[in-house]
Amino acid sequence: MILAHGGAGSTPMTPVQRDCLVEALTIGFDVLRYGGRALDAVEATIRVLESGLFNAGLGARIQLDGVRRMDASITEGRTLRAGAVAGIERIRHPISAARLVMEKTEHVLLFGKHATRLAEHYKLERQPRVPTSLRKGMAPPKGSQKRTVGLYEEMEERETVGAVALDRDGNVAAGASTGGISYMLPGRIGDSPLIGCGVYADNDAGAVSMTGQGESIIRIAAAKEIVDQLESGTNPMTAARHTLNKLKKRIAGGEAGALVLTSNGRLAIYHNSPQMCAGYWKDSGKPVVYLYFPNRLTGRSLNDTY
Repeated sequence: MILAHGGAGSTPMTPVQRDCLVEALTIGFDVLRYGGRALDAVEATIRVLESGLFNAGLGARIQLDGVRRMDASITEGRTLRAGAVAGIERIRHPISAARLVMEKTEHVLLFGKHATRLAEHYKLERQPRVPTSLRKGMAPPKGSQKRTVGLYEEMEERETVGAVALDRDGNVAAGASTGGISYMLPGRIGDSPLIGCGVYADNDAGAVSMTGQGESIIRIAAAKEIVDQLESGTNPMTAARHTLNKLKKRIAGGEAGALVLTSNGRLAIYHNSPQMCAGYWKDSGKPVVYLYFPNRLTGRSLNDTY
């Protein structure tokens, strides 16, 4: 079973984004269908979503100083191994760099030029150079620019891509990849590369991948909180709803979405933002992609299909 998302926010996904999400789910499910590991399925799914249509990989935002820096993480539930990169540059698929950290080092998280050097050492595919016209970055909005910039941010607000998977051996895995947020200071790190905040996986409970306002997600360690509730016997929808309700109540502007998958195959896709670009593929049938998911905060349900 595979779940994937392309971010949570207030703007609809485009038809090409929907097609990309369907393709990602298809590739991830094929890995599982032919006996592959949940870890492999998560990486393969996210690599598709890093293709440029979402704010990850090739589609990552340019930061204030004109540089594209990206974060990613991946974790698996059998041994609790995890790998992550933060502020990595020039690499086409940061999720694969995160897996290198997990499998080729004794560490969990590498930052900046050191993460980039590791990825280059293992000859991961590089991104094209940022066009010269963009290298100066974007100046903070002033005066009459603010309205235009506000519209731009609404149109480009999706912040993260992610996936969770369960394989035939009962192993779960989770991953996330992002290009950050508009007008972020160079050096800012969100929830996506932080194990327990943006992602978590434990075979004793399940796997979670978050999306949304990274600073809020970090402050309540949202992914680990949901997994802890799963381990105590809470069903995935209740665990996600309880955590996101807490996020909204305790932290101003705390909007987020969550993919939740238990080790016995129960799933939930939940968000307290107006919309969430997400989908899943279970053991049979076809991939299911929606813009709204069951959500008591917004009144949305699975009947509201894209």
